Amino acid sequence: MISLPSANGTAFPMDPNLRNPLLPTPKIPNPPPSSSQTLPPLANSQPFPSYLDVAPTLPPAVLSLCEILSKVPALEVESALTRSGIPPSPQYVEQVLKLSYASPASAVKFFRWAGLNSKHTPHSWNLMVDLLGKNRLFEATWDAIRSMKQEGVLSMATFASVFGSYCAAGKFKEAIMSFDVMDRYDVPQDVVAVNSLLSAICREDNQTSKALEFFERIKAKIPPDADTFAILLEGWEKEGNVTMAKKTFGEMVIRVGWNTDNMSAHDAFLTTLVRGSQAEEAVKFLHVMKGKNCLPGMKFFSNALDILIKLNNATHALSVWEVMVGSGLVPNLIMYNAVIGLLCNNNDINNAFRFLDEMPFNGAFPNSLTYNMVFQCLIRNRKVHEAASFFSEMKKNEWLPTHSNCTAAIKMFFDGYDPEMAVEVWNYMIENRISPMEESANTLLIGLRDLDRMSEVRRFAEEMLDRGIELYSDTMGKLKNAFNKARMLDAYDRIERRWKGR
Repeated sequence: MISLPSANGTAFPMDPNLRNPLLPTPKIPNPPPSSSQTLPPLANSQPFPSYLDVAPTLPPAVLSLCEILSKVPALEVESALTRSGIPPSPQYVEQVLKLSYASPASAVKFFRWAGLNSKHTPHSWNLMVDLLGKNRLFEATWDAIRSMKQEGVLSMATFASVFGSYCAAGKFKEAIMSFDVMDRYDVPQDVVAVNSLLSAICREDNQTSKALEFFERIKAKIPPDADTFAILLEGWEKEGNVTMAKKTFGEMVIRVGWNTDNMSAHDAFLTTLVRGSQAEEAVKFLHVMKGKNCLPGMKFFSNALDILIKLNNATHALSVWEVMVGSGLVPNLIMYNAVIGLLCNNNDINNAFRFLDEMPFNGAFPNSLTYNMVFQCLIRNRKVHEAASFFSEMKKNEWLPTHSNCTAAIKMFFDGYDPEMAVEVWNYMIENRISPMEESANTLLIGLRDLDRMSEVRRFAEEMLDRGIELYSDTMGKLKNAFNKARMLDAYDRIERRWKGR
C-alpha cells in the first residue's frame, strides 16, 4: 500500500481497491467536521467564483441551491436541500458545484444528497475532486478518486486536476507521486499525463527546474513530444532563463526535429533570447528557422518588437522587422508606428521616412501619430527645409500637427531663418483651431520681435487679444522694450490697455 501525506501531514491509504467505509452511496467522504474557516490557509490563491457574480443569469433552481449551500450551516444543508423540493438533475449539480468552491463542506453534503437521487456524471465527479483539491482537502480528494475508480469514471482530467491542486499548494513532490500511481487507477501514464504534470508545475512561479527534474527522470520511459518541450520552454521564458532555454531547445530539435506545428515552443524560445538581451542570437535563429520553414508567427514578432522598443534597441528591431516582412507577414499600423517612433527617438530620420513610404504598400496608412512623430523628429534635428516640406504634406493629407509640435516648429523656423513658414504654421493653427494656442502665440510674437517686424507684432498681438488668447507677462515686457526702441509706444500702450482689461 502506498501512502501520501494528507493536508494535515498524516498518511492516508492510496490503494485504489480499498473501499472507504465512511462513504455511503454515492461514494464520497463525509465533509470536514467544521466550517471552511478552519481549512488550511490558501496562500497566493485567487478568490473562488461566486454564484453572486452570475446570479441574474442562473436558472432559479440553481440559484436557490447555491443560496442554500452558501447560507445554511453545513450540518443543516441536507435537510434544507430536501425541503427545497428541487430535483437535483445532473445539469443542476454541475452548475452548483462550479459556483460552490468557497463552501467545500456544504458542497460535499450537496454532492452526497444529489447522488442519492441520480447517478453523477463524470464531469460532476471531476468537479468534486477539483473543488476538494483547490481547498487543499487532499485526503478527501483521494477518497473521492477511489470512489470514482469504483464507479468507472476516472480519467486523465481527474489527475490533471490533482496535479494542479497539489502544485498550487506548493506540494510538488505529492503531485509527482500522484503521477507515479496513476496506472494503479487504470489511467495510463502516457505523454499526455506527463505534459499535464509539467504544465501544472510550470504554472507556478520559478518551478521549471522541478519540472525539468521530473522530465529527466521520465523521458526514457515515456518519450516526449513537441508539446512537452513547448511547456518547458514557456517555463524558461517566464523565468527568463536563457541558458536552460537554449539547452531545452537544442534537445527538442534533436528529439522531435523542426516542427512547423510547434510554433509556441519557437515563440517562447526566441522571446527568451530577446528579453535576455540576446537579440542578435535570436535573429540568427530566425534565419535558421526560416530555412527550415519553421518561422514563428506574428505573436512573436509583435512581442519581440515591443521588447526591443522598450530597450531602445533600434538596430535589432530593424533586423527582426526585416525577417518578419521577408517571411510574408504583414505588419499593421500599430507596429509601424511603434518602430517609426523608435527610429525617430534615435534620430534615424532616413529609415523613418523609408518606413513611412512603404506603409501604404502593406495596407497600413499613416495616421496623425505617424506624421507627428516624424515631424517632431525633423524639428528636433533642425531640419528646416525638410520640416517645411513635411508640413505641407501633412496639410495635404489633412493630418493636423499637435499644438506642441506647432510651437516647436514656429521657434525652429524663426531660428532657421524661415519666418514665413513660422507664420504659415500659426495661420494653420488658427484656421484649424489647434489648441491650446497660448504657447505658440507668444513664441510667434517673440520671433517677429527678434526680427524687428513690429508692425506684424502689433497686428498679430491685436488679433490674439481679439480671440481671447493669453499673452504672457514676460512676453509683454519684451514687446514693450521693442516697441519703445522702434518708437511705437502708442501701439504698445493700446495693446497693453487691452491686455490689462482682458
